[in-house]
Amino acid sequence: MLRFYNSLTRQLEVFKPLAPPQVTMYVCGPTVYGLLHIGNARTFMAWDVVRRYLVYRGYSVTYVQNFTDVDDKIIDAAHREGLTTAALAQKYMDAYFMDMDALGVNRADVYPQATLAIQAMIAHIQALCDRQIAYVVDGDVYFRVRAFPEYGKLSGRRLDDAQIPGGAVKEAAQDFALWKKAKPGEPSWESPWGPGRPGWHIECSAMVHQCLGPTIDIHAGGMDLLFPHHENEIAQSESLTGKPFARYWLHTGFLNFESEKMSKSLGNVKTTRDMLQRYGAQALRVFMLMTGYRNELEFSEQGILAADKGWNNLRNQLAKLWEQGLGGEKAPAELASHFEAAFAQAMDNDLNTGGALAQFNITANHIKQYQQACVAGGEAPGDCREVITRMRDLASQILGLDLSPPQTHEGRTDGLADDLMQVIITLRAEAKQAKNWPLADRIREQLSALHVQLLDHKDGSTTWRVIEPEPVTQE
Repeated sequence: MLRFYNSLTRQLEVFKPLAPPQVTMYVCGPTVYGLLHIGNARTFMAWDVVRRYLVYRGYSVTYVQNFTDVDDKIIDAAHREGLTTAALAQKYMDAYFMDMDALGVNRADVYPQATLAIQAMIAHIQALCDRQIAYVVDGDVYFRVRAFPEYGKLSGRRLDDAQIPGGAVKEAAQDFALWKKAKPGEPSWESPWGPGRPGWHIECSAMVHQCLGPTIDIHAGGMDLLFPHHENEIAQSESLTGKPFARYWLHTGFLNFESEKMSKSLGNVKTTRDMLQRYGAQALRVFMLMTGYRNELEFSEQGILAADKGWNNLRNQLAKLWEQGLGGEKAPAELASHFEAAFAQAMDNDLNTGGALAQFNITANHIKQYQQACVAGGEAPGDCREVITRMRDLASQILGLDLSPPQTHEGRTDGLADDLMQVIITLRAEAKQAKNWPLADRIREQLSALHVQLLDHKDGSTTWRVIEPEPVTQE
């Protein structure tokens, strides 16, 4: 049975969608004011794997992921870059798709944008005002938190019996903005309370309701969104509908850099684009999938390179086992069924991708032992193509990983490819030393176009490898 850790109940629960085999899933997408950092990418990759696995388990998933395209940060960034907020948002939405496609993250079924759902937000806010759950102060509208007795049920934060005074504007400090009065130079829309724009939290509530209805199966996002964003979504949504907003709340752990959460505000961001150029999509995916999505993960170049090396070693091992078994007796079908059962058992346990990855190496060893037993019995090594094919299929279908045989340099057994690459690496190093950054970047980019990746290491050395292009899968 598939089980998820539900942040709402703080326990593992058997997954039971409202209307099986249909599953509705909403993911809080990026606020598009800059390039996506690798911590964000981990979150979106994790939910992509959840969706892939649900499909594997026979569910029909409607996957919605929004774009926040109006926000204080977007307004500030637009001013810095000399763009309109719409142009800036479009620029970074395009960048998001480029990076996620390169990382092998399948596209959502629907990508609602906040600016295209303003009327739904206004209707939601007006209904809350009509019920005295929201109040207006000089063009701003606030949610009256004390009007929702269950506030804090997701985060565990409880309001004091005596409300904290809110000052001259708000009734209480915990009350949050649903609508913000227009300021000079900011985008605004007409509303019953005057021109303005929505608060962040109401955006997702309105888009969920508009795309999927009042109650959904899965609401997912990063741990940093649990409070206040998701808590406030619950309050304003359930106050309106009187129904549970989401049955399962899933959250990814932080990706840390030197023991601190990676975030733009802390200035320790590593962009997804830079990391893809440096390590490649497969190395990043293996590294991140080795740790369960709910656990914190320490970003480490050493860890990424080790994960990539281990996966490529597995690819080489399976390629050899495939060839060694040609002509032998077909291996027992149990090898494939045992692998798939063990893989599913790990994934069923709150998407334990680390445990699922371990099954690939365990099964490779089982294949090796079986073939060795064949040889010891005086027979040709057993034909294990069936189980290897199933391993390759599940790696690609669910984890987005490639287990096909690595590319080889055919006709280059004399080491010519290595020698030529060393010449290119030396030329690039000389360009960097001369601060000729355009030339150094052009060398990297042109090699990347040929599926050759350069890896710059902390000790100043550079190595290279051939990578296969990641297929872009769109649903």
